[in-house]
Amino acid sequence: MPNSYVYTADSAPQAPARPVEAHPLDNPARSALLGPHAHLAERLGDVLRYPADVSPWVGLPDQPDETTWRDVAALFGPGAIVPVAGGAAAAPAHWEVVMNAGGVQLVDDGVAAAHDEEAVRLGPADVPEMLALVEHAKPGPFLPRTIELGTYLGIRRDGALVAMAGERLHPPGWTEISAVCTADGHRGQGLATRLVHAVAAGIRDRGETPFLHAAASNTNAIRLYESLGFRLRRRTSFLAVRVPDAGSGA
Repeated sequence: MPNSYVYTADSAPQAPARPVEAHPLDNPARSALLGPHAHLAERLGDVLRYPADVSPWVGLPDQPDETTWRDVAALFGPGAIVPVAGGAAAAPAHWEVVMNAGGVQLVDDGVAAAHDEEAVRLGPADVPEMLALVEHAKPGPFLPRTIELGTYLGIRRDGALVAMAGERLHPPGWTEISAVCTADGHRGQGLATRLVHAVAAGIRDRGETPFLHAAASNTNAIRLYESLGFRLRRRTSFLAVRVPDAGSGA
């Protein structure tokens, strides 16, 4: 008999189950590098990465094998630290794990997105100030060409950049809000909230849905994002491993 149907105890025929498709946010860096950020992708085999001065993230297959990790080693080089978004399968045992921290992924569930007249679009000429603000506020990785990932907005006071937020990973249909930060002396004024709303508005204008990540230990930030209308989609991890030195195996 052809294996086209599954029969239950009462012999009622059922159509075969369809395979469950992976959600683009389950492996967001890879989804982005295969989608809207494909023009930025550097690739070796089935491993994708952003240019080193754009973003540290690498997009691995959902089930990396020995060949995958050999390609990671060749693409990054001996001793390099490789951040893996989304908590991919564990690296080989002889690769050093330099970070394995809990995280959360939150998605738009009624964010009051709104454009803000004071929020200005930041460009390449603003990058030195953006890098200085990130170094001061430490919201997460921001590199000289990170601005190429999407739209970044800022608020200035007396000409100085005092708050910013922008777009990072871009899986199809989704855009991550990232680099949300405010300088000391300007916190408590709601600037970060206004910028999150403004960035979310731009994402919504494209027919896409905002999402973001936060460290699981950053409960204050999580409470803030939930109060803004984000909800927890899943718990994840921020994993970083070190490529073995040459000659130690891959």
